[in-house]
Amino acid sequence: MGISLRQFEQMKERVGGKTRKVSAVFVPLQVTSSLNCIILGIDPSLRGTGFGIIQTANPHPRTLAHGTITCPQNWERSRCLAKISETLRAEIEKYRPTVCVIESIFFAQNLQTAMIMGEARGAALAAVAERGIEIFEISPRKVKQAIVGYGAAQKSAVAKMVQRLLNLPSPPAPDAADALALALAHARENSRYNLTPPKKV
Repeated sequence: MGISLRQFEQMKERVGGKTRKVSAVFVPLQVTSSLNCIILGIDPSLRGTGFGIIQTANPHPRTLAHGTITCPQNWERSRCLAKISETLRAEIEKYRPTVCVIESIFFAQNLQTAMIMGEARGAALAAVAERGIEIFEISPRKVKQAIVGYGAAQKSAVAKMVQRLLNLPSPPAPDAADALALALAHARENSRYNLTPPKKV
């Protein structure tokens, strides 16, 4: 049976006891990211894989590199996959990212498209994983929500917001903008206490 606050105070007076204050303790599930962390974002695609590399810093992160790994339509898939891996290896060697974030798999209606996208994603993941870099994935909708504030935002809106957040002279190319947005979203998720830890790959 419960007692009122007044009854509790009366009981405390009778026994002469004192109540010890207990401070609430919150233990975060995700440790905040350190400064100068270098994050590689990857938006995989067979013909146009976007990549973006940022470094966390105060008051704003800075861009180290961004671009699109383009492959002509007449190239065989195997040649495209090799170029994706080779280019990412070179960027990793140059900038030494400490973490990678990649767009999570979406369920395409076309099975052939899903398979090709999976191949491009695998080529990118292999290039990163062989260097022992931690890899996380974020859904496209969550990235847009984190960067633009709207989960169904257009690519142009994402590019403009990325330009603003990174103080770039002009909006990045669409695929590169998506990759930079991935890196920024990961940095934001890890800059505050997060009850839902990012998903590792």
